[in-house]
Amino acid sequence: MKMENHTAGESKEKFLTKPLLIIFLTVLIDLIGFGIVIPLLTFYAEEFNATPLDIGLLVASYSLMQFIFAPIIGSLSDRYGRRPVLFFSIIGSGIGYLMLGLANSLWMIYASRILGGITAGNLSTAQAYIADVTTRETRAKGMGLFGMAFGLGFILGPAIAGFLSKFGHAVPFLFASALSFSNAILLFFILPESIKPNTVLHERKSRLAEIISALKDRKFSTITMEYFLLVTAFSIMTTSFAYYTMTNFGYNASETGYLLGYVGFVAVVTQGFLLGKLANEYGEEKLVSIGALILALSLIAVPLVSRESGGLIALLIGTALFSFGNSIASPSLNSLASKMARDDEQGKVLGIMQSAASLARVIGPFICGILLNNNLGKVDAFTLKRTFWTASAIMITTFIVSLYYSLLRKTT
Repeated sequence: MKMENHTAGESKEKFLTKPLLIIFLTVLIDLIGFGIVIPLLTFYAEEFNATPLDIGLLVASYSLMQFIFAPIIGSLSDRYGRRPVLFFSIIGSGIGYLMLGLANSLWMIYASRILGGITAGNLSTAQAYIADVTTRETRAKGMGLFGMAFGLGFILGPAIAGFLSKFGHAVPFLFASALSFSNAILLFFILPESIKPNTVLHERKSRLAEIISALKDRKFSTITMEYFLLVTAFSIMTTSFAYYTMTNFGYNASETGYLLGYVGFVAVVTQGFLLGKLANEYGEEKLVSIGALILALSLIAVPLVSRESGGLIALLIGTALFSFGNSIASPSLNSLASKMARDDEQGKVLGIMQSAASLARVIGPFICGILLNNNLGKVDAFTLKRTFWTASAIMITTFIVSLYYSLLRKTT
């Protein structure tokens, strides 16, 4: 796949256009539904005699399907348009939530999560839509808006789940289904197509051949590697976070939930209000390196913090650094990848990026599960440290790779 820069001399245009606001709302509603599932899936599946292995496989199956289908859905959106692909994939998400809420056996939960993972590939299409309706100058800010929708979804989703679960564990899933169907209707009637009618479509290779061809580009493959490492480390941290707060602070699920809401709030502020200014000031390349370094250092320090050592203030500072580092590095990598691709390849390229993230979300929790267990099959202070420090080592590697990318850019 040949990659090239967009034409220079793009004029400054209004950033918050109507299509961008609509796609922000679409992604937000989609992510609220996703956020509803996260805190409840384990408790719900246990009602059907799910084992811990089943819980792990349910999470892995979702990410694995997203890994496989994100570039496929992205390529479909390049060929047939963003709007129809978003519409049908959101309908699919609604059916998946409905199956989950109406499940009467464990296999139905598996089927619902597999369908949910397949349709979750629509996030790359949403990113491609943002790339279509923003200029090169506002691309990082647009990706930050996408990240802001993620953050809000992860704040609102679990809160809604906590309230509705009082009426039964199935109720939040049925609500998420209704939300998805409403989102599809909204999208169908008010979201305009973003691909220009005169966009030239190049002859397509097989899906696997397209991915291999794209990754032959050294700059793009380096960005993809950075993104994979970043998401792997961050997923290790998020998977072990509840064990950390329980072991070092004695927190319960509710208190840990408040902390995760705080992490989401920091992400919203960073990506919604700071990222665009920071990208204009320093550029995406530097933000990736800075974010990776902040994450690496905070992952070293936070497991040393406990109720007796540093206390809540140190914990709040550490978790804010987690969120800030990730919130400037992740959208900056997506912005860099988007700027390298042709207009008709935005969906495919960002789909490959999302596939890398999905694979990382399979591998990261698996690594975490191995590192957290001691000889007695339990979590202790030492296993927490080695888990966080492994994530830190991965982020140090990411930082080094980001420096290599900067060097690569200067020499090519």
